[in-house]
Amino acid sequence: MADARIFADLKKDHDLHRKLLKQIDAADPDAREELFEEFRVEVTAHAAAEEESLYATMLSKPNLRDEARHSVAEHKEIDDFFEEMADLDIESDEWKSKFDEMRHRYEHHIDEEEEDMFPEAADELPDDEIARLAKVFEKRKPRELELAEDSEPGDDRD
Repeated sequence: MADARIFADLKKDHDLHRKLLKQIDAADPDAREELFEEFRVEVTAHAAAEEESLYATMLSKPNLRDEARHSVAEHKEIDDFFEEMADLDIESDEWKSKFDEMRHRYEHHIDEEEEDMFPEAADELPDDEIARLAKVFEKRKPRELELAEDSEPGDDRD
């Protein structure tokens, strides 16, 4: 494989997400709110850029389509958590319970991507396609961050 930069970019984001989740879990309520918003924006942007690059390509490949559909559905699930949590008091037991559930689901999702989906895509996609996907992701992510910062949890964006 000539250029696996797309997978390194995605893994780097996942590592940041894991770090933020730990910080949120340990934070006092004031810091928790700010950290959780940072996490929401980052994950929202990451998911959109990932869908526009890697998943769009995987959906066009019969051998990769089911994996991509599964991951897109999990992105929607996390987005739904963000919407539900926005209506809860961040200091409440209900918010903490929902956070713990969301964290478990998200960490499962990114582990699954790294352990199963990325290696499968790396095996199935040609090197030039993998290199192109990194460029698409790296171009889209900053724009998606801007869009996510301007959005509210659960907003349906174009």
